[in-house]
Order: sequence, then C-alpha cells, then structure tokens
Amino acid sequence: MKFGRIIGASGRPQWVIEEQGQLKQASGDPFAGDLCAGANVTGAVRWLTPVEPAALICIGLNYRQHAIECSLPLPKEPVVFMKNPSAAAAHLEPIRIPTICGDEIDYECELAVIIGRPCCDVAREQALDYVLGYAPGNDVSARIWQMQRGGSQWVRGKSFDTFAPFGPLIATVDEIGAAGDLAIRTELNGEIVQDSTTADMIFDVPAIVSFLSQGTTLRPGTVIFTGTPQGIGWARNPKKLLKAGDQVSVELGRVGKLTNPVVAA
Repeated sequence: MKFGRIIGASGRPQWVIEEQGQLKQASGDPFAGDLCAGANVTGAVRWLTPVEPAALICIGLNYRQHAIECSLPLPKEPVVFMKNPSAAAAHLEPIRIPTICGDEIDYECELAVIIGRPCCDVAREQALDYVLGYAPGNDVSARIWQMQRGGSQWVRGKSFDTFAPFGPLIATVDEIGAAGDLAIRTELNGEIVQDSTTADMIFDVPAIVSFLSQGTTLRPGTVIFTGTPQGIGWARNPKKLLKAGDQVSVELGRVGKLTNPVVAA
C-alpha cells in the first residue's frame, strides 16, 4: 500500500491511498493498520507530509561511495544527528534558503524510514516489525553552518525550516520489504546528480532501527533519514549548490518521487 496526506476540496487534512496511479480518499488510521480506500480524489490537491514527525533522526556517512568522496573512513557505528521536526516539508512545498545562509545549500537524496509503533530495545531480526514504511527524503544541508558555524554539531546546519522534505507517499513494508536494494537518485533541474542504490548502505534499515532503539523509545511517526550516496554538490569541483529558481527531485525505487522548488526566504 502507498498512502499519504493531502488537503483537498474539504479544506481539511485527509488520508489518501494511491491505487494504480489514482488517489483515493481513505478512512481509518495507518498506525492502527486499518486504512481503507474510498472514492477517487477530485479537484485541486495540496500535499502534506505523509505523517507529522514525532522526531527526525538522521544517519550520516552511511554510503560507502559517499565516504570515499568525502575522504573519510567508514564508520564503525551509525553516525547519528537530529533535525528539528519543524524542518519537515511536503512534496511540491518550496525549500526556502534562509537569509543567514550563503552559497552553501546542498541536496542529499535519502531513504526515509517511518516508525509505526513504539520501538525500544528491539533486536535486528525484529526491527522491520516496527517499521510502517518508507518515503523519499531530502536532507537539505547548509554546509557552512554544518561544518564551521554549528559549534561542531550538525543540527543547526540541517534544521532550518523546510530542510527535511519527505513524501509524497509512504510505501508500506509489506510492499517493499527491507529496502535493501532500491535505486536512489537526485535530479537537479533535469540533470541526474546522484545515482546509486541502497545496497551501498553501510548500515541497513534493520541495523539502524535496532541501533537507535537501544535504551531509547522511538515513537510512532518517528522519521529516520538513513544517509545519502555519492554525488553531493559540496564535494564537486566546481561545487553544485541549490539556488532560488532551482527544482530538485529525489526518486526512490518502487517507493516514489519527491519534488521541491527552491526559493529565497
């Protein structure tokens, strides 16, 4: 199943299910496992994030080729940081470049994992039982704030408003499985700038969920960004960074495609 949230003709948030390319109104609760499709959605639609994040947890340096392009050793344990949940943004919502940022805004295509039920001290073998599904995500990053102005922490440079787009839909685990070999790519103004597969991940989804759950409860609606592959703009020569007027898309295998325009705040 693929589902998400929109504001449609009613003017209120509502669940939707995609079936054979058609959006259908939905009733029930995906966290209770009883979401059901109804009539076709008609009229204009504004996308919302498919869930409101209870938390936004991120894994850094989790693709082998990305570590190589950054000239960094492979981590022995997952590198963890967080984004402010207010950084979440929906499909087609503009990524806003803050006035306090310079020419430093980078794209990072990511597999986002959505937790479906309370998860604590879970073994790797049971980790997928706690995953609701997956969505394309973009870990937008202000590199100067991340590396020079953040007091040695990444949170500031990663947490500006709209710096965590994900969606438009969540594909459930029963449809995708462990997401261990999904194509993942970024397209910037029609040019493919990242092109890889989740098979290059150093820590896979079950390992990440189990690791993060040790001694820590992951609440339903927690969104985990699982790292980006090679091809980031900051590592290029010359650098290729986001600017007002750009359009950036993240495509994730059988899950879907997330697109956001870029504007100046």
